[in-house]
Amino acid sequence: MGNANKIPVVSKEVLLPFIIITSLFALWGFANDITNPMVAAFGTVMEISTAKAALVQLAFYGGYATMAIPAALFVRKYSYKSGILLGLALYAVGALLFFPAAQFEIFAFFLVSLYILTFGLAFLETTANPYILSMGDAKTATRRLNLAQAFNPIGSLFGMFVASKFILVALDSDKRNEAGEIIFSTLDEAQKAIIRTHDLAIIRNPYVILGFVVIAMFVLISLTKMPKRSKDITYSSPSSSFKRLFKNGKYKEGVLAQLFYVAAQIMCWTFIIQYAGNLGIAKAEAQNYNIVAMSIFLLSRFISTFLMKYINSRKLLMIFALCAMTTISGVILIEGQLGLYLLVATSAFMSLMFPTIYGIALNGLSEEDSALGAAGLVMAIVGGALMPILQGALIDMEHIGPFSGVNFSFILPFICFCVIAIYGYRTLKVYK
Repeated sequence: MGNANKIPVVSKEVLLPFIIITSLFALWGFANDITNPMVAAFGTVMEISTAKAALVQLAFYGGYATMAIPAALFVRKYSYKSGILLGLALYAVGALLFFPAAQFEIFAFFLVSLYILTFGLAFLETTANPYILSMGDAKTATRRLNLAQAFNPIGSLFGMFVASKFILVALDSDKRNEAGEIIFSTLDEAQKAIIRTHDLAIIRNPYVILGFVVIAMFVLISLTKMPKRSKDITYSSPSSSFKRLFKNGKYKEGVLAQLFYVAAQIMCWTFIIQYAGNLGIAKAEAQNYNIVAMSIFLLSRFISTFLMKYINSRKLLMIFALCAMTTISGVILIEGQLGLYLLVATSAFMSLMFPTIYGIALNGLSEEDSALGAAGLVMAIVGGALMPILQGALIDMEHIGPFSGVNFSFILPFICFCVIAIYGYRTLKVYK
């Protein structure tokens, strides 16, 4: 243990590339968390159900599912740097497509734009995660990834901040009367059309600006010298890699755990607005609770990275999952403000899950299997696409037995945290 502490997490030779690649983690965090509140925004302005509005998440995470394996095969054939540049190009195109989507005012056009944008994110995540793992000693790889991943919530916080201070607060469709009811649904079609045009332009602008930021990042990385992977690797066929991965129990269960983790994260953050709305809190104010949740998440990620020096990461994963199950139980059972506080507190325990599951699942894989292994873990992000639609359907039911639909819907994240706790336990006891 003492020896591992002496090995630098990031050596001086790769410090600049490490910083640049780490900044990408913030860039996709921003896209993730400016998009979550759009489910509620599109729901109102396009006058669609919560379940249909959650198609935003299907388009967003469906892009990951479609492109993760092609991205891994591309990186195997070319290089980490090429994978990142192609990812940034796709990201920029998807973001800039928001401009024509707002002109045409078609919900499906926005979904297509998000879908293409996340082709880019799939390339970035499939490439950047194993690239960071490879930038130094294998003993410090999980800590290095946790450090890089700590910058993801910084981007997320900024995305949430932009969503609450520049988008949600400026939406005319979310104006309420004294009773706290939304006025938009009571207006005539001509008034609705004016508001819709205004609101879709408000939603469009941050994405278009983001497109230009991503183009600047593309230029910076294309001009920077990046570390190359070791030359002496001769790759076998992708199918033999897939076979080895399929036989690896720790990896397979890791993909499953990751799928459930991403689903839990998306549900806890997307529907915090509906949970608060059930208590009569407006969208822009509810988004402030999301910002607090993300701040707790960020702080906890730095704390958990520090704790990993002293506590086995697998044990820490199990403990954090059990704590998350406890807070989510309160979210389901307690009506009112305390339930909302417990939902916010859950973020403290989610903080270490993604990079830790990722590091544990890829630990011990050869470099040639790591690229496709990473793709499987990124494809697991599609868990974030499917479960929110199910949760949206539960919320639309309004009442389920003695519970409100919103409260009961959090049974889904509870199940997800159970799966993660079991994975933590099994990696400790079965896959030592």
